Amino acid sequence: MKPILHLLLPCLLCLPWFTQAAETRPNFLIIIADDLCWRDLGYEGSPDVKTPNLDKLRSGSMHLKGMFNPATSCSPTRHSLYTGLYPIRSGAYPNHTRVYEGTKSLFTHLKTAGYRVALQNKEHVGPAASFPYEHIAGADDLTETNSFVTRDATQPWFMVFASNDPHSPWSRGPKYDPAKITVPPYFHDNAITRDALAKYFGEISKLDEQVGALMKMLADTKQSGSTVVLFVSEQGSSFPYGGKWSVYDNGIHASAILRWPGKVKPGSSSSALMQYVDVTPTFLAAAGIDPTKIDVGCPDAHGATGFDGRSFLTVLLGETDTLRDYVFAQHTTIGTNGAIGPYPMRAVRDTRYKLIRNLAPELTYTIGGIHKGEPIESWQADAKNDPALAARVAHLFNRPGEELYDLQTDPYETKNIATDSALAEIKAKLQKELDAWISQQGDKDLETEKLANTRQGKSDEGHPKAKKNGKGKAKKKAE
Repeated sequence: MKPILHLLLPCLLCLPWFTQAAETRPNFLIIIADDLCWRDLGYEGSPDVKTPNLDKLRSGSMHLKGMFNPATSCSPTRHSLYTGLYPIRSGAYPNHTRVYEGTKSLFTHLKTAGYRVALQNKEHVGPAASFPYEHIAGADDLTETNSFVTRDATQPWFMVFASNDPHSPWSRGPKYDPAKITVPPYFHDNAITRDALAKYFGEISKLDEQVGALMKMLADTKQSGSTVVLFVSEQGSSFPYGGKWSVYDNGIHASAILRWPGKVKPGSSSSALMQYVDVTPTFLAAAGIDPTKIDVGCPDAHGATGFDGRSFLTVLLGETDTLRDYVFAQHTTIGTNGAIGPYPMRAVRDTRYKLIRNLAPELTYTIGGIHKGEPIESWQADAKNDPALAARVAHLFNRPGEELYDLQTDPYETKNIATDSALAEIKAKLQKELDAWISQQGDKDLETEKLANTRQGKSDEGHPKAKKNGKGKAKKKAE
């Protein structure tokens, strides 16, 4: 046996997962909220929402204040988080979507490297071949979760806990008094808004209870010290101007905290700009795998086969406080419930300014979530006697082709300064960066938008980028 081992050892050592000893490789737990605006958490400064477990987790973590989503609805954000690819490149850009066949995910890479991998509760990704995880049903029972994390003490694990909270309808969690809560300044304050906010806050507290249960499970199984825990808030709430379905910061700015005992300084923070696509290469680097050597299985428009994301491991270790100069985002309406026609958006942001392109400004932006039902109908009724509110409501339905915001002086993005000649140089620089990203992604603007419904369903058959071998499968749809 010794001669055989002597021959095999050089080959084994060249494999990426052998760059770090198995016993030192951490476990990974990602906790994802569902339709949560980053501002609506205790540690982010909410005056009302009670999140004691998340606040405690934050105290032991690094607060990643510069984390951003690349999309504005659940399925595209999750695909990007798990693949390290922006949505249009991977094909997963409308809601209820899937990546191109052959695309690999963090589940693929870590499973290949010897990890056992699982996802609990909300899936919303596909095809199954690209996401080879065990599925654990339910969000409130951790019996099967406990069995997964304790199955084999010699094997590291990676798990995503994907909560359904605080996604509407808001019917879970403790009761908040509508009369005593603070209505954010970007909302219209009336009884209907307050009632809905109180219910939404209750579900955020329900999510917090789940986080507490997960942290207790890690402590009880003596795995707290060996597990990297990342919490992310997803892409904003489904209130008008709550973030979901928009590329304003309420939608694309994510709350993110990461705990890694012995590696990440407790209570620290970083303002480095980063995106969901950066999580996969960071976790691979933390596992001792060089992410720059990975073929993601889905080339970009220029033929590159590496990640769109980049590792922020040096940020976590306190070696630097910079990662990106710009972050990007896109929004696709086709395939969203209640959508009438395309109303695509593209955005680029640096540390101060954001440029937004609305690709069909001549149309009316209409989807089911924020343009129909409550609370928008009560806002429209109140706007009949309130010109300022009327203008704000009108803006929900009709946007100019170009928007520019100074986030330092206008954090809620209410004053469009795109026509300010004094900012022409800044706008031109942002336009150049956005154009370069669009080109790299293979984004053809409205042509891409009109193909969005081909990125839903179960098969790539018939699509221009489809492979000729096999059809693939999509996960069960969820809003």
